[in-house]
Amino acid sequence: MDGIEKKVIKAEKAPKAIGPYSVAIESGGFIFCAGQTGIDPATGDLVSSELEAQTHQVLTNLRNVLEAAGTSLDRVVKTTVFLRDMADFPKMNAIYAEYFASNPPARSTIAVAGLPKGGIVEIEAIALK
Repeated sequence: MDGIEKKVIKAEKAPKAIGPYSVAIESGGFIFCAGQTGIDPATGDLVSSELEAQTHQVLTNLRNVLEAAGTSLDRVVKTTVFLRDMADFPKMNAIYAEYFASNPPARSTIAVAGLPKGGIVEIEAIALK
């Protein structure tokens, strides 16, 4: 890989990958996090069918992945939010703002046809190590 190393990140406090992927990869001074959904790591099930509860769990899972990688939410430079229904944007946005209160990262938000396990929100992130 032209001298650039990649390290797989394992996060005990986040849901296990539900496919052939890593929850995060460290490479080139960055942490690339796979999308997190509202899955409770203890049960493997969605925490709720409600957007608010899922959004809080998504961001908690993301924080736990970043901490396992030795970084934090305040080092996130880019996120992508996937919503099953763009009508949920205002509620998701209000909760998102609680986790990224100052100097929020760049962000894209995309409406999708479906998410794993019937989730309604998923967020992936790129952070500085």
